Amino acid sequence: MGSGSQIHYKQNRLKQLRAFCHAARTGSVSAAAEKIFLSQPTVSLQIQALEREFGTVLFERRGPKIKLTPEGDLLFQMAEPLVEGMDKLHEAFATQAGRVDQGVLNIAAGESTILYILPEPIQAFVEQYPGIELKMHNVTGRDGLAMLRADEVDLAVGSMMEIPDDITYRPFVTYQPTLITPLDHPLAGKERVTLEEIAPHGLILPPRHLSTWRMVDLVFKQHNLSYRVTMEAGGWEVIKKYVELGLGISIVTDVCLTGEEKLSRIPIGQYFPRRSYGIVQRRGKFLSPQTKCFIKTLDRAFADRLVEPPPPPQPQTAGDTEWEDALLG
Repeated sequence: MGSGSQIHYKQNRLKQLRAFCHAARTGSVSAAAEKIFLSQPTVSLQIQALEREFGTVLFERRGPKIKLTPEGDLLFQMAEPLVEGMDKLHEAFATQAGRVDQGVLNIAAGESTILYILPEPIQAFVEQYPGIELKMHNVTGRDGLAMLRADEVDLAVGSMMEIPDDITYRPFVTYQPTLITPLDHPLAGKERVTLEEIAPHGLILPPRHLSTWRMVDLVFKQHNLSYRVTMEAGGWEVIKKYVELGLGISIVTDVCLTGEEKLSRIPIGQYFPRRSYGIVQRRGKFLSPQTKCFIKTLDRAFADRLVEPPPPPQPQTAGDTEWEDALLG
């Protein structure tokens, strides 16, 4: 085989692997074709060529959906970093040459993370890398995970209690559970409170389907205590405002407390778990230079804040993942 045909063959190999990886990730030949701007028959032919070359079947075909065989899964794990590395070669070279002044960084986060966690690191990042186009996606937890899986974002920032097996989570900051009351409330000013003291007072909680409510319910039940919810409110800013107005008390994570509020705050870490916030990524994702720079910026911004990390979240495989209770607003 001459050198010219070898180069042509290698170029084809990259195209075949790119088509294969997109099909593996989306579970659909037509979706893969759409992603890489090719026709569906072309993608099918590229996958068939790989199957011939490796002498194996890479996908089980079930109607419109395709599923990786064990051999297909093995090739996917090996090929994906290679394809992403080639696709990001230009950016990686620019970084190694000391020029991280271009490209795009897509970040998914919930409203509370955007409001309370990200302003300082985002400001530092924009000042250091003004040429990088930053795109913030304000999403719910489930949508954030869907965007990660579809490679529509480079990373997500949020709080995870359960980790699906295709996702990685690395916390970089922890916050404490806190009882907030109006300044003239009977509990205001106390250094410590018991659940028995909290129970008679009406609580303002986030919507019932989010994990804060479930956590409160679980803790009170464990202590054989009943409690009253006087109001459901979405978003910590809303909850703080209604507590200030004297309409109830609430249990929040102190990430949302700036010190400017007209509220009394009492730590209640003896009853409720601390909440970590961290970097959420698709397992095996190639880290673009822009992503690496942003992660370093986050770590610098919170270098002194990750004290006594909370117990690691439990892996889980169910589709309905609880991600970021802070997505209240």
